[in-house]
Amino acid sequence: MAKRTGLGKGLGAIFGDEVMESAAEEQEIKNHQKQEAAEAAAKKDEVPDFETGKEMFLKLSSIEPNRNQPRNEFKEDSLLELAESMKEYGVLQPLLVQKKGDFYEIIAGERRWRAAKLAGLKEVPVVIREYTKQQSMEIALIENVQREDLNPIEEAKAYQRLMQEFSLKQEEIAARVAKNRVTITNSMRLLKLDERVQDMLIQNQITGGHARALLSVEDPELQFQLAGKIVAESLSVREVEKLVKSLSKKKEPKEKKEEDVSLSLIFRELEDRMKSAMGTKVSINRKDKNKGRVEIEYYSEAELERIVELIESIR
Repeated sequence: MAKRTGLGKGLGAIFGDEVMESAAEEQEIKNHQKQEAAEAAAKKDEVPDFETGKEMFLKLSSIEPNRNQPRNEFKEDSLLELAESMKEYGVLQPLLVQKKGDFYEIIAGERRWRAAKLAGLKEVPVVIREYTKQQSMEIALIENVQREDLNPIEEAKAYQRLMQEFSLKQEEIAARVAKNRVTITNSMRLLKLDERVQDMLIQNQITGGHARALLSVEDPELQFQLAGKIVAESLSVREVEKLVKSLSKKKEPKEKKEEDVSLSLIFRELEDRMKSAMGTKVSINRKDKNKGRVEIEYYSEAELERIVELIESIR
C-alpha cells in the first residue's frame, strides 16, 4: 500500500490554522462588501439617495400629488402651453416634495408635475423637505394664492379648512397669505351661495363680483335664477347690483303694507271704543306707530259741554 504524501493532510496542516482563518475572514468581508454594493446599486435604480433641502432629480413615477392640495381645477390649455415650454427649456423651477413611504408627495408644483407628464419627461427637479400636515397645506395654499391659480371657491374652501382643521383665526390666515382679514372674510362668504351658483363661479360663467352681488339674496332658488340671467343676458356687475337692489325695494313695500293693515285694525278698534265711551265720532290720526292726534267731533254747544264734563269726570 502506497504511503500518503503531505498533501493529503489538508490545507490547515500545510499553511496553519491561523492563516486559514484569516483567509476565510477576508473572503467573508469581500462577499459582504459585494452584497452591500449590489444592494446599493439596486436602491439607486429604484429611489435615489437624497439630502433634505438639496435640489436633485426624481423620476416622475415616484412622485404623487398631495391629496390636501387646495386646487382641484387645472386648465388643459394652460397645461399644454407649459408642456410645450418644458419640451424646449425643461422644468425651470423645482417641485417642492416630501417623503411619504415609498413615494414623494408634492407640496408645491402639481401643475408643473402634470405638464411634465404631458411633455413626456421622465424626471423633474425637486427640493425635498419635511413638513407637518398643516405646514404642507399652508405652503400649497400660499403658492396658489400668490400665483392667483385658485378659483374663488377653491380659495374660500382652503381658508375654511385651515380654520376648521387647525383652529386658525382669520387674522392668522391673513398674516400667512399676506392679505387683510376683510379679504379672507369676503372670500369665505362665497361659500354661503347656492352650490349651483358656486359651480358657475368655478366654471367662470360668472365672476367673483357677480357672486358677491348675489350674496344679499337669501333665497337659494332666486340666487340661481339670477345667476342664470347673468349668463343669458351678459349682465355686468353693476347691472346685477341694481337688479338685486330693485328686488329688495319691491319686497319692502309689501312688508310695510302688511304691517299697515295690522296697525289699522288696532287703531280702528280703539276708535270704536272711544266712540262708544264718548257718544260721538272719534278719529285717531297717527303720524307713525307711536305718534298722532285724537279728534273728537261735536255738533252743538250743549254736546261740547257734555264731552268736557265727561273728560273732567275721568280725574
